[in-house]
Amino acid sequence: MTDQQQPADPSAEPSQPAPLSQSEDTQWASFAHLGGILGFLPSLIIWLIFKDRGAFTNTEAKEALNFQITMVGASIALWILTTILITVSWGLLSPLAIFNYAPWVVSVIFSIIAFLQVKDGNHYRYPFAIRLIK
Repeated sequence: MTDQQQPADPSAEPSQPAPLSQSEDTQWASFAHLGGILGFLPSLIIWLIFKDRGAFTNTEAKEALNFQITMVGASIALWILTTILITVSWGLLSPLAIFNYAPWVVSVIFSIIAFLQVKDGNHYRYPFAIRLIK
């Protein structure tokens, strides 16, 4: 036997994934927002997988991802601020630690609102978000 390479079959080239139907596009776009309840990973995964397959999903997943990144930043900032205040006050301000959960509560509320808007085919823009992904 000889170990010669066979010429590549032109019909065996990897094909582009099929575009999403309108209902699939709306479904994945709404899931990108609803995934915000769990954090930024669902929005990131949906955007990376479906950004080239559906324009609506691309737009809405980016919006959801930008909002979730903003909430992660706010959460980190609050934890740092709370830790400093509790340390400086020798624990007297420890009840303020309850505010560390505010970004998560805000994220859940706005993610549900966005999901309800997007599942009906409407675009949703969060009232505040640092738009890092354009």
